[in-house]
Amino acid sequence: VQLVESGGGMVQPGGSLRLSCAASGFTFSGYDVAWVRQARGKGPEWVATVNTGGSNTYYEEFVKGRFTISRDNAKNTLYLQMNSLRPEDTALYYCARVPSNTDYYYAYWLYDYWGQGTQVTVSS
Repeated sequence: VQLVESGGGMVQPGGSLRLSCAASGFTFSGYDVAWVRQARGKGPEWVATVNTGGSNTYYEEFVKGRFTISRDNAKNTLYLQMNSLRPEDTALYYCARVPSNTDYYYAYWLYDYWGQGTQVTVSS
């Protein structure tokens, strides 16, 4: 199983970024997948989860209305469109696979595979 994030970078407050996560080594369409972030010196924070078909999405309150999670099962790729970015969004962003035996889409401590992360920095 491999998850590889890309698309991070530095952006000014109010700007946008689109993160991608390329998945391989498993049946991507068979799993919910998620984004988790971790700011320096802080613990991980769940950001968003999308179900297998992409029809159901779930967001933490602090990103609702600004971030959009989506997936393309034909390309085995997960996305996170981030708009109206704020300095407090600065973090290392990880994509992760949600195990099929959990009902807790937000429980990042149960996720079984993670990518290496991509850094997002929001600063003027």
